[in-house]
Amino acid sequence: MNTIYHDFSINTASSKVFEAISTPEGLNNWWTLRCSGKANPNEEYNFYFGKEYNWFAKISKLKINQEIEFSMTEAMEEWLPTRFGFILSEEVPNVTTVQFYHTNWKEISKEFRVASFCWADLLRQLKQYLEKGIITPFQERN
Repeated sequence: MNTIYHDFSINTASSKVFEAISTPEGLNNWWTLRCSGKANPNEEYNFYFGKEYNWFAKISKLKINQEIEFSMTEAMEEWLPTRFGFILSEEVPNVTTVQFYHTNWKEISKEFRVASFCWADLLRQLKQYLEKGIITPFQERN
């Protein structure tokens, strides 16, 4: 199986990063058009990007303010059965290292490559949102 990796830092506390990657409000500010779900073990999230992209995932790993992983349950075929997650560490106060991964891809396909590019751009938007308060309108995101 193949995996996308992106490591970067965000100049804010890990609790704020966790909130942005685990709450519907946070996710809507940098990724989804509309989201629902709560950061609880095995909780189902709905990641809504429009009629054609109404996706679902369950939390498969959870350590509050440290780690969250989502296992896709309903999405485009190539995203099944992928998992994506964030591992957070705050070794210096208010500087959080983020280890992002999106694993379990069956092959390095066109969609894998597109997803890797899109994740890089979206994670940059997550960083801008948390460090500068910039929220890119959904229609302008990749």
